[in-house]
Amino acid sequence: MPKPEKHVFVCTQSRPMGHPRSSCGEKKCAEIMEEFLWQVQQRELFNRFQVTATGCMGPCSEGPSVLVYPEGVMYGGVKKEDVATIFDEHLLEDKPVESLLVDKEFWS
Repeated sequence: MPKPEKHVFVCTQSRPMGHPRSSCGEKKCAEIMEEFLWQVQQRELFNRFQVTATGCMGPCSEGPSVLVYPEGVMYGGVKKEDVATIFDEHLLEDKPVESLLVDKEFWS
């Protein structure tokens, strides 16, 4: 497998009902993960980008969270329809999607 240009991490952390901290699992992170995988497949970008499901990355209140390396850019509140934008602007054009960035208090 060739080294990917970018590696996308999608938080898929779920916590039990009633847990004091929210989780990305409560906020439809599974459909975000599925959409990233679908986009890679449809665009045939297997050799350029790696997508990995992760546990908690920290800012649970800001989820679903997506982290892109090597830049170390974290997105929050990602919706299924945002995934194509992340692909088009960040992954393919190297321009982070400003409107989806988590606040600096969570990731600086």
